[in-house]
Amino acid sequence: MSSHALLVLFGSQTGSAQDTAERIGRQAQRRHMRVRVEALDSYNVANLISESLVVFVCATTGQGDPPDNMKKFWRFLFRKSLPADSLCRLDCAVLADVLLTKLFFVHGCILIYLYIFLLLLRPNGVSDPWLISFWQKTLSLYPPPAGLAPLREEEKLPPRYVFHFLDEVPDKQTEHLQTPPTPLQPFPARVVFNQRVTHPSHFQDVRHIELDITGSNIQYSAGDVVMMRPCNAAEDVEQFCQLLKLDPERYFTLTPTDSSTVPARLPQPCSVRFLVEQFLDISAVPRRSFFEVLATFASNELERDKLLEFSSAQGQDALHSYCNRPRRTALEVLADFPHTTVELSIDYLLDLFPEIQPRSFSIASSLLQHPNRIQILVAVVKYKSMLFKPRKGLCSSWLASLDPSTGDVYVPLWVKKGSLSFPQDPDTPVIMVGPGTGVAPFRSAIQERAAQGKMANVLFFGCRSESKDFYCRSEWEEKVQAGQMILVTAFSRDQEEKIYVQHRVKEQSKLLWDLIAKKNAFFYIAGSAKQMPASVCDALKEVFQKEGGMSENQAQEMLDAMEKAKRFQSETWS
Repeated sequence: MSSHALLVLFGSQTGSAQDTAERIGRQAQRRHMRVRVEALDSYNVANLISESLVVFVCATTGQGDPPDNMKKFWRFLFRKSLPADSLCRLDCAVLADVLLTKLFFVHGCILIYLYIFLLLLRPNGVSDPWLISFWQKTLSLYPPPAGLAPLREEEKLPPRYVFHFLDEVPDKQTEHLQTPPTPLQPFPARVVFNQRVTHPSHFQDVRHIELDITGSNIQYSAGDVVMMRPCNAAEDVEQFCQLLKLDPERYFTLTPTDSSTVPARLPQPCSVRFLVEQFLDISAVPRRSFFEVLATFASNELERDKLLEFSSAQGQDALHSYCNRPRRTALEVLADFPHTTVELSIDYLLDLFPEIQPRSFSIASSLLQHPNRIQILVAVVKYKSMLFKPRKGLCSSWLASLDPSTGDVYVPLWVKKGSLSFPQDPDTPVIMVGPGTGVAPFRSAIQERAAQGKMANVLFFGCRSESKDFYCRSEWEEKVQAGQMILVTAFSRDQEEKIYVQHRVKEQSKLLWDLIAKKNAFFYIAGSAKQMPASVCDALKEVFQKEGGMSENQAQEMLDAMEKAKRFQSETWS
């Protein structure tokens, strides 16, 4: 084993960057290097000055923001007190966006190889040229011990953890969740209301869910989001345990085989059921590294060849057709490779399957109107692909299945600040464009502002049909009657010609110009990141041109100035 140590640090929101970081870690092991792979925020940044070789694998999220698990590190790099040459002894490679790479130049890192791209946009295959060049450069600077050839891709590496099964069932208190609410200790909020709010004939099931947070000490404001980790479906847990011949009621402890620590969310001892139901992401579309690890167990020639193809750089198109396009789950892949699955050692489960990632939902209520409650609007994801079984969203399907009439059902959750913030001045008007479930943060804002006596609220709401998916209709009508808001609606399918929120924005040009140009109104967009946000922005610029006599460039400059002053904000999701 080489005396040189490689540190791989990742900032990852959806798991793409983490997956690439762990691939680099396995490649380092195959090249006989000592290696550690850590999330940026779990690493003590003060130790960077004593590292020799570091790879940073960082994705961006939202509007180019850093992922949650690298925000502390991001603030560290931006510190004015940080000397310009603070990292001058550090050899580092950066797999990230342009801004992060510039920051490393500023702080004096020696970049041994640089290749810039946005990892979130192109997660599969694109890192291969980077990795080839990285290893050529790295091994020339840090050659392996003489006579040691790299291990072949199909050779097994040691698992990160070894499972030790217990003969007796321990006290189950170990798995109970506690407060205060954090990602590691979420608050178990009781589901008190879970009702479909779309018409039975409507194609989509959208739920209004209410959660009781009494005793949690949770405080939130309009624009904040609630975070939760879903559970795998009971039938998927059962199938997984059958495929791997696991008893869900057995308990185990984990022993790390390297410098890793046991994942903090896994109790010790832990039941197989807890591991499979609440920790392993068995219903996600597996990434390339899943096939790399699985291939090392293949004894059947046909299965081995296919798994090696899917884990190769040349096989990424085939992998996309097999996995990504039909949204095939990791559990379904195991069923498709039965000879390999039979050979799979349980010690490798945490190498194969990532941890279930938390999901975020805009809070659709205000504590001022609904004390001790969090309400959300959830569109249940379900659609057909080329596969026989319909595809389902893990979190939305899990939430929809929680029936409060069957007894106490709980959702472990915590709250974090959202990207939307609302003005404190009671006279500042607020204009909100929130079609579909994008209306959720604006329901919270209107409830909060109305309770504070802030009446200058304009909501543009759009949906398909007034009779099928007009969310919160009676509430809006009551608030309009009380003089607490102006409501402008767009029902796209209720007439021959489709009418969307952007059309209504243009129609209301005089009102919007008066509010924005004369009364310094704030303008917000929330909803699907497809065409709607860009169309609304174009409509708003047309308002500026028509009512303000502006050129196209001047309208764009006005919108840019509003965005810089936080008077224009958007929160969109794919």
